[in-house]
Amino acid sequence: AAVSAAQAVGYVGAGTVEFIAEPTVGGDLRFYFMEMNTRLQVEHPVSEAITGHDLVEWQLRVACGEPLPARQDELKIHGHAIEARICAENPDGGFLPATGSLDVMRWPAHVSFQRNADAERFHDPAAVRVDAGVREGDAISPYYDSMIAKLIVWGADRAQALARLDAALRDTHIVGLSTNVAFLRRVVNGRAFSTADLDTALIERERDTLFNTGALPLEQAAAGVAAHTLAAEAALEGADPWSRRDGWRIFGGARRRIELQVGKARHIAFLERLHDGALRLTLGEQGWRFTARALGEGRHDILLGDQRLTLTVYAQGEKVAVFGAAGTLELQEIDPIAHAGEGAAEGGRLTAPMPGKVIAFLAAAGDVVTSGQPLAVMEAMKMEHTLAAPRDGTVAELLYAVGDQVPEGAELLKLASQE
Repeated sequence: AAVSAAQAVGYVGAGTVEFIAEPTVGGDLRFYFMEMNTRLQVEHPVSEAITGHDLVEWQLRVACGEPLPARQDELKIHGHAIEARICAENPDGGFLPATGSLDVMRWPAHVSFQRNADAERFHDPAAVRVDAGVREGDAISPYYDSMIAKLIVWGADRAQALARLDAALRDTHIVGLSTNVAFLRRVVNGRAFSTADLDTALIERERDTLFNTGALPLEQAAAGVAAHTLAAEAALEGADPWSRRDGWRIFGGARRRIELQVGKARHIAFLERLHDGALRLTLGEQGWRFTARALGEGRHDILLGDQRLTLTVYAQGEKVAVFGAAGTLELQEIDPIAHAGEGAAEGGRLTAPMPGKVIAFLAAAGDVVTSGQPLAVMEAMKMEHTLAAPRDGTVAELLYAVGDQVPEGAELLKLASQE
């Protein structure tokens, strides 16, 4: 029907004819013409994967006056292909487009803009293909289509293609803005799509399982944050025992507080080093034995109780994204030092959020300062932390000297009102 339509109007060139199909009770397939677009469309890699032909090359050859490289009756379909459009959008927010920076953009093993790795037609297509016009670090603006990339998979049959698509989406890591990757995974694993029970009401019919669900469990995200912290500290350790950062104590264990924020909810986890040297992670009233081994590039092999996990963690400041087989969770790891003074704004109090040493004051008595201006630097937990003014005011008095050790909650200076 598509060939007949093109011949009827004397059309020459690449074009896409669209139909809508309707199965009938008797098993016949009724179909209806929708439209013709005088170009290749987003889905052309699917046709390339199952036919073995480069349609962009064909388009250029026909435009140069050459004949089509093959006739309709010479085309054969081999295997099954599925394409997913990776878009900058928020499915849980009505699919509104999202803007921002592609701080992290990592793909599974793939080829780009071609059927397979060696471009030979007689080989099976690559398992995964990614066609993208952006790179990690690029910004997604509101002035263009929200599509970031096309993710195409091929399999010998539909079941293999579905499995490859789920694995490819699992290993697609994008941080910095909202995308539909997690939503697509839920679609692929949903009953309707996996069994090919497809129609235009699919999303609405399966709304309960497609939206606001499927995030990485919080305890797994906490395990990822803990593993990332341990790996970062291990990288800073020297050969001498005094630079150890693993919480070792001569007597007893050590407990580290990990404060996480998901949306507006805050959660407290603790990473404990027990008397026998083992680690235990607790979250609320639950606790698990915990081991972690860094695999490189943000990946960690983790044992959380009886669960064996491979988690990938990307951290930028307090923002953390944790990716695992069960899903993705973006959260904040709250640094109490970074928020020092936020809860002590009344009366001009600037307090030490934990025990440490004052290594610098960045203002003197009598200086007029503004909210957020750096006022002091403390050394705590082998790191330097800058404390900022909680509000506008005048430094009335410095209460400690540089080099002093101060306890948690100690008021470091008096900040008076400007009036």
